[in-house]
Amino acid sequence: MSVFVDITPDEASASSPPAAAPAGRWRRRLTAAALPLLSVVVFGVVWQLVAASGIWNQTFVPYPSTVWRAFVDVSTTHDGVRGYAGYLLWEHLYMTLRRVFVGVVIGVALGVLLGLVMGSVGWVRSVLEPWLTFIRALPPLAYFFLLVIWLGIDEAPKITLLALAALPPAAVATTAAVVAAPVGLQEAARALGATRTQVIRDVVIPSALPETFTGIRLAVGMAYSSVVAAELFNGIPGIGGLVKDASNYNNTPVVLVGIFAIGFSGLIIDGLLRTAERRAVPWRGKI
Repeated sequence: MSVFVDITPDEASASSPPAAAPAGRWRRRLTAAALPLLSVVVFGVVWQLVAASGIWNQTFVPYPSTVWRAFVDVSTTHDGVRGYAGYLLWEHLYMTLRRVFVGVVIGVALGVLLGLVMGSVGWVRSVLEPWLTFIRALPPLAYFFLLVIWLGIDEAPKITLLALAALPPAAVATTAAVVAAPVGLQEAARALGATRTQVIRDVVIPSALPETFTGIRLAVGMAYSSVVAAELFNGIPGIGGLVKDASNYNNTPVVLVGIFAIGFSGLIIDGLLRTAERRAVPWRGKI
């Protein structure tokens, strides 16, 4: 005995997996990868055209090939000369990243802790918020020379400057996130018998984490924007010291190599932070 089941076209299409969905995902991924690559190509073409136009002297706008040769020279030993000022590019970059890492860790740790306290205790926020705004408004060079007078020209003023640059963004973002924590959830937790510490640990901190990560990313960016200032004195090895020293001799190709090194390493670090944020805060945007 045979059984025939009448299936309408709409039911058949609903029961079978859509074939266009994987294709659409791949198309979006290819577009997301192609657009940044296209922007780099366009930038390179425009740069080459501007350099070839002769409007500006090669000292000001060198050819991309000249910058590439400078990158190779700084990264290798050539004609008995090792990199730039006796250090290879990766050694300059390593010293800069080490300083940034230590400064950011100190600044972010203090900033997040300060933000938790300021967000939880109103009078502490009233006392410290103007000082944070004051420090955030200061350009790094405004107090770097004072740090040099106080701490010397070794690593201490550089790391202190980077920590001071990273602290306000982390503190402000954490404070705002803690203040904006859902009051209903906090009251529900207290109604169920949770202590103040438990409310902060189980309700406030998880709800504040997404904005705190945003503050951390901003803090890293502020520290990176201050790294050249931090390495003004005794900054070699270091990318900031390399850029400053090369600028003293109008060595624009090496200056551009240093700028690109800082920018590309910053992009990589920001990508790592975004990945860590997605893994640590999977509930962002879902509550």
